[in-house]
Amino acid sequence: MAEGFARTYGSDVLQAYSAGLAPAMSVAPLTHKVMLEKNIDVGYIYPKDFKPAAGSADLIINMSGVDLPVRPVVPVENWEIRDPIGEREEVYREVRDQIELRVMQLILVLRARKQSKQATSSKVDSRRRGLGQ
Repeated sequence: MAEGFARTYGSDVLQAYSAGLAPAMSVAPLTHKVMLEKNIDVGYIYPKDFKPAAGSADLIINMSGVDLPVRPVVPVENWEIRDPIGEREEVYREVRDQIELRVMQLILVLRARKQSKQATSSKVDSRRRGLGQ
């Protein structure tokens, strides 16, 4: 779900890559269904193995609820998100909405950082000189 939201809403500031401690070969059918309700198709997304993904990341979001098996050299944010596997469809929607909110918050932070970097790198002539001077 997080990768689907990140790719849909934040491709201008991040590249999302789903990885799992216990990777799956496909997305759960109810995950696919509730994400389609948001017009996001995650049928092509599946969690890959965590270890290779950790080496190329700038930030890791851990939603597993457990400590990571390796200590990454990049920052790790732990999001307490309920695992909906085996739960009712309503739980999937609740989890989806929590993840959407957290991803949007992250995207807003990243956009603010990007704008701040652009503002500090721009040179502004504040001497108010007219043309030809």
